[in-house]
Amino acid sequence: MAIPSSVRIVVAGEGKTGKSSLIVTAAAESFPPNVPPVLPPTRLPDDIYPDRVPVTIIDTSSSLENRDKLVEELKRADAVVLTYACDRHETLDRLSTFWLPELRRLEVKVPVIVVGCKLDKRDDDQTVSLEQVMSPIMQQFREIETCIECSAFKHIQITEVFYYAQKAVLHPTAPLFDQETQTLKPRCVRALKRIFILCDQDLDGALNDAELNDFQVKCFNAPLQPSEIVGVKRVVKEKLDSGVNEHGLTLTGFLFLHALFIEKGRLETTWTVLRKFGYNNEIRLNDDQLLPPLKKHPDQSVELSNDAVDFLKRIFITFDLDGLLLIE
Repeated sequence: MAIPSSVRIVVAGEGKTGKSSLIVTAAAESFPPNVPPVLPPTRLPDDIYPDRVPVTIIDTSSSLENRDKLVEELKRADAVVLTYACDRHETLDRLSTFWLPELRRLEVKVPVIVVGCKLDKRDDDQTVSLEQVMSPIMQQFREIETCIECSAFKHIQITEVFYYAQKAVLHPTAPLFDQETQTLKPRCVRALKRIFILCDQDLDGALNDAELNDFQVKCFNAPLQPSEIVGVKRVVKEKLDSGVNEHGLTLTGFLFLHALFIEKGRLETTWTVLRKFGYNNEIRLNDDQLLPPLKKHPDQSVELSNDAVDFLKRIFITFDLDGLLLIE
């Protein structure tokens, strides 16, 4: 499945926290002298981020009279940017007392980026770090993808805000990784196990250098240099002795590598692999990857070719009768 063709980001939060200035500065690359109370939909340049996926940003009003419009936009969002003002602590408190619970009440199940605006106005004597402030909130609300502080006036980390929001849509964390246990989710593990077995052409339980190179070319359209293969295996071996054996990269090592990519924020690597092998954003195989039912008359028999027998051997190794992986 290809990545989404467009991304719709809704910016919400308390009044006068800098929502409109944030959007205008991102689009125009300059701080505006005058900003209307609520902006019309704003599209960022297609080439602003590496994925080149169009991004449309929706400004919202927090006033009661515009409540219905706000709810409508939130329910259409691919991602939500929630803003607070760095110089007004009460707007930060409102995230956990109102905005985040409200998103849950409305069943808005999309990535959330928490953004502190007006960084230039914060008291210089404040010694508490963003991590210290946000850690308890992120523990409570796992839908928060990341937190960032910015200044439209000084143009600090403005483009990064919407980059993280876009990335959270194109390469979401939630289907892949359990933030609480810091482990790959079961469905992600099953998909990666299937991919590993399909790439293990000689069925020896490891990816040798040639198989690793074939995997790299299929997923990323570029071969691995011999020194790069050595480097990958060395990294795995140093962290996980069972990740490499005399035949090559083991299943354990393959899973470890993907967990490492995700922990380091390189989710696009794992998503590229999954999509190349036919998985959608729910990590389910697309319909075109599934075999159609075999139709035959009751008196007909079926003779399998050698290729079909080899294919079924791989399926047998990979799945039990319930469709679950045998290899654990």
